[in-house]
Amino acid sequence: MTILRSLFLFALAALAEIGGAWLIWQGWREHRGAAWIAAGVVALGAYGFVATFQPDAHFGRILAAYGGVFVAGSLAWGMVVDRFKPDRYDVIGAAICLLGVAVIMYAPRSA
Repeated sequence: MTILRSLFLFALAALAEIGGAWLIWQGWREHRGAAWIAAGVVALGAYGFVATFQPDAHFGRILAAYGGVFVAGSLAWGMVVDRFKPDRYDVIGAAICLLGVAVIMYAPRSA
């Protein structure tokens, strides 16, 4: 159950961070305005809190592992929202990152 909770929190963090950055991008680069930028700032702030709910107590470990989730999540966001088509190297790279997440977060450790 702890691993499922952790995976859910990583997915929620990715949604908040990537979504927040995308909203700011849309507000600024696509000239959609200050409301989009403000929504992005709020989403990025929410991302900052989500990581605090991870079961592991080590900030560095959480953020290092989240980096891999961010890479894969960014490609997935691009596919769904921007109709980006990753090539095989994007997919291989994302898979390597997710393998890193699994090793960093879920490898058996002695107390």
